[in-house]
Amino acid sequence: MSVSDVTSRISQIQSQLALLVPMAPSASGTAFASALDGAIGAADVASTGAAGSSVAGDQVVAEARKYLGVPYVWGGTDPNKGLDCSGLVQLVYRNLGIELPRVSRDQAQEGTEVPSLDQAVPGDLLAFGSPVHHIGIYIGDGKMIEAPRPGLDVRVSEVYETPSTIRRVLPDAGATVGRVAAGVGDVPYADLFETAGATYGVDARLLAAIARQESGFDPGAVSPAGAQGLMQLMPGTADALGVSNSFDPAQAVDGAARLIDDLLDRFGSTELALAAYNAGPGAVLRYDGVPPYPETQNYVRSIMAMLGAA
Repeated sequence: MSVSDVTSRISQIQSQLALLVPMAPSASGTAFASALDGAIGAADVASTGAAGSSVAGDQVVAEARKYLGVPYVWGGTDPNKGLDCSGLVQLVYRNLGIELPRVSRDQAQEGTEVPSLDQAVPGDLLAFGSPVHHIGIYIGDGKMIEAPRPGLDVRVSEVYETPSTIRRVLPDAGATVGRVAAGVGDVPYADLFETAGATYGVDARLLAAIARQESGFDPGAVSPAGAQGLMQLMPGTADALGVSNSFDPAQAVDGAARLIDDLLDRFGSTELALAAYNAGPGAVLRYDGVPPYPETQNYVRSIMAMLGAA
C-alpha cells in the first residue's frame, strides 16, 4: 500500500466517522460541476435549450473545441475566415440549436446569472468588462475557450480575470437533480438504484453515478482504507446505517440511498451532498462549501459530469 493510497482515503474515513455526529444546518456553499468524460449512457441528465434541443454543457464544450486554432477576426462569424469572441459563442450555440444575440453585450444578458466562478459549470458564458467587451465559454477547472484578440487564434485559456457577469443559457440541473425521480438506463444493478431512489426520494441516476465512481460497480471492492462494497461504505458507517453486509448490493444501495437522502436534506444541493459523502459533513461546514481537497473536488466534478449537469 503506497502513502498516496492511504492519504487519498483519509478524508473518507473522517467523513464516515463524522456522519455519526449530529450536524447543524449548513449555509450554502460553492458548487463544482465540471464536465468529464464518462456519462452513464442513456441515464444522463440533459438540459433543454431555447430551441427545444436536448443539450448538456459537455456538448457545448465539445462543439467549441472544434474551432480551436481558427484565427481571430473582428466581426467574424465564418470559421473558414475567422471569428471574434461573440461570433464564436453564437456559432457554437447555434450549431446546437440555441440562438443567441450577435454581440457580447447582448449575449451577456441571456439566460440566468451565476453568482461566482466557483459555481460556474461547463457551457456557461463568461463576460468581461463594463460595458461588456469580451465573452468566452467556460469549460471547467478555471479555463475557458475564447477568441481573444487580433493576432491570436481561438484557444483554451485560464480565466485570467474576474468576469463581470456569468450567464447560464442552459437550464441548471445541478441543484435539483438529486431529488428527481428517473430511471438509470442500462447499468449494473439498475433495479436496486431505482427501487432505493423511489423509496427515499433520491434520483436513481445519482446513486448509480456514486456506485460507478466509488467501485466501478464492483460489489466486492475494498479500498486501501477499508471502505467496502458497491457503495464503498466504511464499516462504522454501515453499522450506523443498519447495513449488516456492505458486500450485499441490495443492502449497500439501500444504506447509501438513506445516507444521501440525509445529506441532501442537510446541505440542500447535490454537489454539497456528494462532498459530504466523500469528505464528511464537518468538512463541508468548515469550508462552507466543497472542501479544497483535490480528491473531493475531482469526486464531485466527476459525478456531476456523469449526471450531465449544465
